[in-house]
Amino acid sequence: MRQWVRALTLVLATAAVGTMVAARKPGSAVKPGFNLFSKQQDVQLGKESAAQIRQQVHVVENRELQDYIARIGRKLAAQPEADGQSFEYSFTLVTDKSINAFALPGGPAFVHTGLLSAADNEGQLAGVVGHEIAHVAMRHGTNQASKANLLQLPAALASGVLGGGGGLIGQLAQLGIGLGANSILLKYSRDAESDADALGARIMSAAGYNPIEMARFFEKLEAEGGQRGPQFLSDHPNPGNRVKAVEQEIPFFPRRAYDAEHSAEFTRMKALVAKLPAARALPASRNAPQGGAIDPPSRSARTYRARTYEIAYPENWRAIEGNEESVTIGPKQGIIGSQSGQEQVGYGAILSYYTPQSQRDLPGATNELIRNLRSTNANMVVASQSQRRVRVGGANALVTNLASGSPFGGKEKDVLVTVSRPQGLFYMILVAPERDFAALEGVFNQMLQSIRFQ
Repeated sequence: MRQWVRALTLVLATAAVGTMVAARKPGSAVKPGFNLFSKQQDVQLGKESAAQIRQQVHVVENRELQDYIARIGRKLAAQPEADGQSFEYSFTLVTDKSINAFALPGGPAFVHTGLLSAADNEGQLAGVVGHEIAHVAMRHGTNQASKANLLQLPAALASGVLGGGGGLIGQLAQLGIGLGANSILLKYSRDAESDADALGARIMSAAGYNPIEMARFFEKLEAEGGQRGPQFLSDHPNPGNRVKAVEQEIPFFPRRAYDAEHSAEFTRMKALVAKLPAARALPASRNAPQGGAIDPPSRSARTYRARTYEIAYPENWRAIEGNEESVTIGPKQGIIGSQSGQEQVGYGAILSYYTPQSQRDLPGATNELIRNLRSTNANMVVASQSQRRVRVGGANALVTNLASGSPFGGKEKDVLVTVSRPQGLFYMILVAPERDFAALEGVFNQMLQSIRFQ
């Protein structure tokens, strides 16, 4: 007990100090935040997570392409700032048309073929890979897990529970830390993105790549955001003035003559990607419901508490935390892996905040959010133009019926509930296949009625 109290006291004190640190100036050192995990646990978590992801993605079966991506990755990871002595970096190309890449704690990195296709030269590709290496070196995944679980992790770490039977990732799942689209291990804060941009640019410069190519690629993605909605921008929130921030770092790097962008080899690799066969169908998830069935929701409930709200949900469902007050809640069988290694919600609820760009009133902000959702899901449509007003958590709310394709086949019903809050537009999306929605409507209504804002 005393060991747990000392650990918790240290964590809270560290967190309090962290809130008083001024914004980092261009050219200054990039420092990782506090972390309750050891570097060895980062590596262990990365290995276990990578093994799961490899079962959910299509690894490119072309040795020349894999060697090419690995060669770029090793060149970047060899730089001192990557801390290759502590982490076990690996680089895998997967068949996925979305423009993205992601790295797990400890070093395993996955690059989408869509990223290689979108880059104009090898320097731009190296810029994104360097950015992901920076997330690993800065230990952003476990840093965020530490901040989000101040009360649970110290006791688990002190007692040696983590890393015991069932693997580290299994133990974390018991604390509500999952692996997927909303996982805090893969979703980073804007401050983390800013630091990864700065350190990633430094790493690629040291490896002989012109860091201005990172800024140019970000600029290209931002210009295309309204048309194609690159996945990279969805998974890596823009910290603001991203291109300018990278440009401001460059004068502080040692002057060097950068290598040519390997245009001939890069062009050949893009041609090989264009000739790759379509991804074969993935085997059905062992967690997928058979015939649309899920375990009946428990009559007893537990409460999920975020900083600004709380909600009750069935005890046999799970809550998977994301970043910045986001959470996905649903039955185990209702959340399955996708081709990109992330998780799709077929049954359950998604809660988060959206920051309106132009519309501030509830209807206007809601419609802006819907447009944003549709830009990342081409199959989503507004099922009914009529919106109804209700009360949620003592505040006015707007209900909009949406529809899209279900990961379990057939049509999916999505009910969007929005509330204007000081933090932005709070929203909750209730999700189920159209054929099963009525059976869960009572549970969804109970969840809505249980919401309390802080």
